[in-house]
Amino acid sequence: MKKIIFIFLIILLSGACSEYLDVEHLLENTMEIQTVFESKDYSDQWLAAVYAHLGKENMDVSSKGSMPFNLISDDMYFNDRRKTSNRPYNKFKNGEYTESDEQSSWESCYQGIRDASTYLRYIGNCKELTQDEITDRKAQARFARAYLYWLLLRKYGPIPILPDEGLDFTKEYEDLAIPRSTYEACAEFIAGELAIAARDLPQGLRDNRDVARPTKGAALAARAKVYLYSASPLFNGNTDPWAAQLVDHEGNRLVSETVDETKWAKAAAAAKEVMDLGVYELHTVPFRDLPYDNSKKGYNQWMTFDYYYYPATIAPPHHEIYSNNNWPEGWKNIDPFESYRQVFNGDMRAWGSTELIFTRGVNQEHNEDIKALVAHQMPRSLNGWGTHGLTLKMYDTYYMNNGDDFPSGNRPQGYTNNDPASPNYYANYLPLPPNVSLQHARREPRFYASVAYNGSIWECERNPDQNDKEHRYKQVFYYRDSNDGKLPGETEFYLPTGIGIKKYYNPRDYRRNTNDYEGITFKPEPAIRYAEVLLIYAEALNELASSHVIPTYDGTTSISVSRDVAEMNRAIKQIRIRAGLPNFEAAVYQSQDEFRKKLKRERQIELMGEGHRYFDLRRWKDAPTEEAELVTGFDMNMPSSQKERFDTPVEVLSLPSVFINKMYLWPISHSELKKNRKLTQNPGWTYFTD
Repeated sequence: MKKIIFIFLIILLSGACSEYLDVEHLLENTMEIQTVFESKDYSDQWLAAVYAHLGKENMDVSSKGSMPFNLISDDMYFNDRRKTSNRPYNKFKNGEYTESDEQSSWESCYQGIRDASTYLRYIGNCKELTQDEITDRKAQARFARAYLYWLLLRKYGPIPILPDEGLDFTKEYEDLAIPRSTYEACAEFIAGELAIAARDLPQGLRDNRDVARPTKGAALAARAKVYLYSASPLFNGNTDPWAAQLVDHEGNRLVSETVDETKWAKAAAAAKEVMDLGVYELHTVPFRDLPYDNSKKGYNQWMTFDYYYYPATIAPPHHEIYSNNNWPEGWKNIDPFESYRQVFNGDMRAWGSTELIFTRGVNQEHNEDIKALVAHQMPRSLNGWGTHGLTLKMYDTYYMNNGDDFPSGNRPQGYTNNDPASPNYYANYLPLPPNVSLQHARREPRFYASVAYNGSIWECERNPDQNDKEHRYKQVFYYRDSNDGKLPGETEFYLPTGIGIKKYYNPRDYRRNTNDYEGITFKPEPAIRYAEVLLIYAEALNELASSHVIPTYDGTTSISVSRDVAEMNRAIKQIRIRAGLPNFEAAVYQSQDEFRKKLKRERQIELMGEGHRYFDLRRWKDAPTEEAELVTGFDMNMPSSQKERFDTPVEVLSLPSVFINKMYLWPISHSELKKNRKLTQNPGWTYFTD
């Protein structure tokens, strides 16, 4: 009988031989692998160790304790750690990172892949599980293995696919080396594994104990993501010199030069299979029709303005169609602001959610997870770090509340105030409190759920000290003479653009001190949610020039897809109405180019801060333009006495913006290239030297 040490020889491709991670404790002395898997407890521990690799450095949404893809695109940034020697934000944005930076995901993913393969091979031996339980657990392990491969493919491009049976330790070292497969082969393998997993995963939602375990919908949605990337211009018919340099050890191209429209059809069909399950829909809540009461001074007597109830919701302006129809044909009976905000701030539970298709659940840690994001978003004056912000480009991307573009070339002038005789009395510009720029007025609900504009309210409602006037219902300004502005000599703990982030913040969140995470509510990580599936479906349909018939994931039937305007409309309309915005005009759907522009913008807004923008700009081949634009913001050098000048856009030279072609894919580490002589480096990066 084989001992586990033979299986562990896969480590030659995945990391240092001394690091076997969490499963090694199950192999005491000469315990045989089959003995481990005869036990339900031991085998469940093994599967839990596989799941652990999906967290930590492999999270899609993370703080700087992991690879912060969600913080280094053209929408968000982090300003802290500038006093360290490596200045990480500048390093990421200037392309100054090296082949040794942020490489833990490679080893972690391959170790998880190895352990999942071992689990799949031996779990059938378990005597303490029913056949149905074994089938479900095998499907979970197969999903986890495929998802780990997907994370590698998204970051590094084409990768080696390991044999299921492991490696033969009797072979010569050179024979153990495995080359990179083509991008298409990798994508088809991962999609195929997800399809197999989907057949045996439950179709319904998991309960609160198993919320982080995948379902059929999770496997099918992940499959749609894989196909979407495979269909995108970076990997589908790329004739650029960069793509010609992406080759295997024999010089064969790893990305096809020929555009294959079928890849878009597969992405559309895969997304439609998720929609056709009938399990998922966008999260909505009833509109909170609470009247404003001039007799109330908010919740606290020390508040100097009439912020009448908490929190003020954002009612869309009247629309002859959408204001008179119930969801999903209108917003008459839903609260767009609260519906969107709850998806991220912890008020929407992960279990039982019809929008959250896959989440890593508790595979988060305080130094890396969304709690850490919130701690860095919260202002200094509220014991936060005040270092995560938005670019003015992202700020301007949000629509006005009637669906018009924000007039960035002719910005609204003036400020709200608390004088009822004034034409700019703030009650006319709700939800704005007094003394804030009218640039922030009458924006779409997603803006107020995501943007901490200058003068916005941070409620910290759950602060147990009810008399803590300084840390509850605080209006936060970023002027140079405010506590949250650019103080003299300050280089790290302020927002260079003067625009903060509210997404993921819950009005109940508070911090007693800068090391306190207990006051921040848990927020499930939105790894895959239904809004993304709708966006995938619409994007893929838009790229089709002919009709295609695609087999379903289980091979029992087929799906016909084409550039069907009605279907594109059906998908996008849901996202727009939930956001309190009118649907696009018919002319937008009729034009492939115009719809593509609108679709990209909708992804930028709807998925902001969820780890998509960095990869979207690359797969679209838009990064050379979008990532290289100068970062702009409001003028943080201005005090409150010159607030008009504060609101004037300026270039933020401390936030670099560079893109060079080698930044399309992350470099492979020299240590991995040394271990596997058939492994090739990504274009623009260096090989090791002997």
